[in-house]
Amino acid sequence: MNIGITCYPTYGGSGIVATELGMELAARGHQVHFITYANPIRLDPGTPRIHYHEVEVSNYPLFQYPPYCLALSSRMADVAEAYALDLLHVHYAIPHSISAMLAQQMLAPKRRLPFITTLHGTDITLVGADPSYFSITKFSIERSDGVTAISDYLRQQTVDVFGISNQIRVIKNFVNCDLYHPDNSKSGAAAYSAVGEKLLIHLSNFRPVKRALDCVRILAEVRRKAPARLLMVGDGPDRGPAEHLARELKVDRHVLFLGKQDHVERIIPLAHVLLMPSDMESFGLVALEAMACGVVPVATRVGGVPELITDGEDGYLEAPGDIVAQATRVTALLTDDALHSRMAGAGRWNASERFCSEKIIPQYEQYYEDVVSARQMG
Repeated sequence: MNIGITCYPTYGGSGIVATELGMELAARGHQVHFITYANPIRLDPGTPRIHYHEVEVSNYPLFQYPPYCLALSSRMADVAEAYALDLLHVHYAIPHSISAMLAQQMLAPKRRLPFITTLHGTDITLVGADPSYFSITKFSIERSDGVTAISDYLRQQTVDVFGISNQIRVIKNFVNCDLYHPDNSKSGAAAYSAVGEKLLIHLSNFRPVKRALDCVRILAEVRRKAPARLLMVGDGPDRGPAEHLARELKVDRHVLFLGKQDHVERIIPLAHVLLMPSDMESFGLVALEAMACGVVPVATRVGGVPELITDGEDGYLEAPGDIVAQATRVTALLTDDALHSRMAGAGRWNASERFCSEKIIPQYEQYYEDVVSARQMG
């Protein structure tokens, strides 16, 4: 198939999933066309059957804000016509599904162009629930030819918040289990940690919902009982406050802020424990990547996370903001090798059996077929 994919190309779960999906589809023989304003961060445009089409937005004095939504629609229509796309797959409802709908209407006199919208979380829980975006988000979902959600939790949220009657197919996030795999020797960890120290890791876009500062507080608690160092991967508004808090708690020598990293699959396996203390996660992609690498997640019991992590088996779930409880779990994992080994093994098994690419990508391929044939029959 010829598939057009649009996503936010910056750091964040939706863009990462969209990019990984495109690369997996290309590896399975599909032609994949990314249509967005910048090259997605994890995308190698030199990959066979991957094509990148930049959306250029002109700045005119008349416009206070550049009309990206319109420029995107126009580019989608151009690419769809030039490359005979079978469908568009947009990630994140606003504004991508509206742009896809406009592109569909632009081509309607000549041909049908179905589009699928994948909901990732904040497009529903934050943006869509904002009164100024509520109606347009609901409209964009209802006008989509297909809708997917990354967790049962998010599907139910979408129904509850918007009263959507469309069928929403749940296709959960996935991980490339060949790329993300354990490194039991953890020999590369010496580049980041002192002798005897075990590594904790946090990866996010450092928005307040990710509670990056809690990671620093957890480290301070853990270090009372076990030597540990924390890798903070990513960037965003809470990075400065987290650095300040590390100095305040006198653990700054034990926290490394690594910024944005293109190859997290090389860093994650070096850690023993992943910290994911978020206020909300619709799925928790980084926890899945960690589990595939044999890194045990200590996370929060929110959103779709319990659909991924089984508390006490392949990770731990605690309440958001409960620093002591989370630190207690981390300390146990760092000081009990048998416990860590058992849970790390269970996490890798869970990732492999339920969420590896080869289990999930065929679900997208089947959905594409369903949506395209439904449109043709209609």
